[in-house]
Amino acid sequence: SGRRDDRRPVSRALRVVTALVLGGGAAGAACAHRPSPPPECRPTLAPRAAGPQVSDTAFDPAIASPAFTRGIGPVVLIDEVHHNYHTRDGRYAPFARLLERDGFVTRPLAEPWTRESLAGASVLVVANALAPRNIDFNWNLPTPSAFTADEIVFIRRWVEQGGSLLLIADHMPFPGAAAELAAAFGVRFRNGFATDRSCGADELLFTRADGTLADHPVTRGRRPGERIDAVRTFTGQAFQMAGEGRPLLTLGAGAMLLLPDTAWQFRDDTPREPAAGMLQGALLEVGQGRVAVFGEAAMFSAQVSGAERRPMGMNDPGAGQNPQFLLNVMRWLVRATGLE
Repeated sequence: SGRRDDRRPVSRALRVVTALVLGGGAAGAACAHRPSPPPECRPTLAPRAAGPQVSDTAFDPAIASPAFTRGIGPVVLIDEVHHNYHTRDGRYAPFARLLERDGFVTRPLAEPWTRESLAGASVLVVANALAPRNIDFNWNLPTPSAFTADEIVFIRRWVEQGGSLLLIADHMPFPGAAAELAAAFGVRFRNGFATDRSCGADELLFTRADGTLADHPVTRGRRPGERIDAVRTFTGQAFQMAGEGRPLLTLGAGAMLLLPDTAWQFRDDTPREPAAGMLQGALLEVGQGRVAVFGEAAMFSAQVSGAERRPMGMNDPGAGQNPQFLLNVMRWLVRATGLE
């Protein structure tokens, strides 16, 4: 049919872009084995606490000037059809509550991606999707794509025609599951763990002062009170851009990327490579739409973990500007007044 013929050039183009972005994977893996590890890199990275990570139901930061009238703002759909580790009523409940207090309307999306299921939506949020092979904490290689080729073609077109995508993939195995979707937008996800030169840090701080946090309308906000000077992330991955885009969060000097075959299992001989200059946040303009990509998910949640209820995310004492940063990102995605 005519519709099928119309899709072929797009599919071919996406295959070319994906091949170019993912083509460095084998070479990158090989390079990860070549360099001798820095003397100070002794992988001690570990989960923050024993026990489950659950939403912090008490987290309720103030919003001085909401962007939209509550309940009638732009519609944000949070993907739940791809075995997502973060969902609207689960680990991303604080994310959804914060957006709703800014006037956004949030809804879970548990249906396949179609024009009908995305009708009326301004933003699609895809956070920590997984392929069936890696669910139930089967977080080891291989990490196949969570998305079909048809889904990737569809969402690329949806963005080109004016939709906005917030794509989030945390540490391994999540970058592997979302690599093909990211590649369709010229982004190369690295299926590992970002850390510091010691290979033990589970938090990273991006600041204006050291140049790791970019100056951009998203970090300036609409007024002085919305300016962002520091953003904290909690492990995550590192990624690169093959095409045009604007880095927001750039890993600084000494950053390392650990590439284990099983999540959270590190050895002295675990492959690793320098990650300085790689990214944990970036923005892209794609056709008439916009894309925000982040390599860490907890930064936009508010969780507590373990018996000691250790905070992680927007509720962490060292992440005080993360909530405003999230609001600025979302307002940029929908071209809110002052962040067009």
